[in-house]
Amino acid sequence: MPKVVHVVGARPNFVKVAPVMAALARRGAIAQRLVHTGQHYDDALSRVFFDELQLPRPEDLGVGSGTHAAQTAAVLLRLEPVLAAERPDLVVVVGDVNSTLAAALAAAKLDIPVAHLEAGLRSFDRRMPEETNRVVADHVSALLLAPSATAAANLAREGVPPASIVMIGNVMIDTLLAHRAAAPWDEVCRALDVSDRRYAVLTLHRPANVDAPERLRALVDAVARAAGSWPVVFPAHPRTASRLEAHGIDFAGTGLRVCAPLGYRAFLALMDHAACVFTDSGGVQAETTVLGVPCLTLRDTTEWPETIAQGTNTLVGTDPDVLGLRVAAALGSRRPPPAPIPGWDGHAADRAADALVAWLGAR
Repeated sequence: MPKVVHVVGARPNFVKVAPVMAALARRGAIAQRLVHTGQHYDDALSRVFFDELQLPRPEDLGVGSGTHAAQTAAVLLRLEPVLAAERPDLVVVVGDVNSTLAAALAAAKLDIPVAHLEAGLRSFDRRMPEETNRVVADHVSALLLAPSATAAANLAREGVPPASIVMIGNVMIDTLLAHRAAAPWDEVCRALDVSDRRYAVLTLHRPANVDAPERLRALVDAVARAAGSWPVVFPAHPRTASRLEAHGIDFAGTGLRVCAPLGYRAFLALMDHAACVFTDSGGVQAETTVLGVPCLTLRDTTEWPETIAQGTNTLVGTDPDVLGLRVAAALGSRRPPPAPIPGWDGHAADRAADALVAWLGAR
């Protein structure tokens, strides 16, 4: 029986791998094992996701936090003996975090084929660590599962053999559509004291936005001003929360409401009923596009150009001095109703499973 090891490390990975593992299980005759590097180890970023998404209990490598080099090296050191003992037929890596890069390298150096789920995304900004992780993972992979036609075209342009690329669509949207009806809006609105379409949401986690205290303070202040009279709910990533605390940054007198990270379904409800979302997250850009919620991306580039074309997402940059004007212009513009993006239909995981089964059967 063919054996597949899935390696995840951060909450976006869990959202993406869950429907694929379920789709493979429905097909049978494939042994699956899940390995969690422990890159995200906080319960709010990890355990609650496994519970809500009904993922199997993983082997946890317990890597934890650290610099990019330390974290990547720790995953390599701890994952290599696991893969050497398991000798799977295929290792599936997910997304673009440090665990993705390390797992792809560990498998490739053991001559174990790699499949990259969410291959081909490009922001074309090499200052982003995620961009390096994506490119390297793609170019050591034998099977590249692309979430969009744009991503597949990026891979072809980089010389990846066409036979290795399969455009499956966006598996993250499978999870969103499967859980949207169960998202607990009544609980969320009571707990956070917000009303439907009368608040904004903010997420920040990228090092460029949160590591420098003055930049973080100025950026969040600018978001609060741009939101005007709306409350801004800010579920703070633990890394971001530690920066806020360490630098004594508080928001007394503003509409900003910092809270702990939410579980998957609670955050889905929070996004779904917001007037708009401010974010530097790639995944949130995609999710808000499907939800039809205006997204104001606090970056100058995006790996999801489809969301810009849809008109639901606007790049507003990170310059606090001009952020308010850009936000006002974005919110004041007419937005077309979201149209279906090919492959973002709730069936991407089935296409991924079919591609994995076909690849394993052709060996």
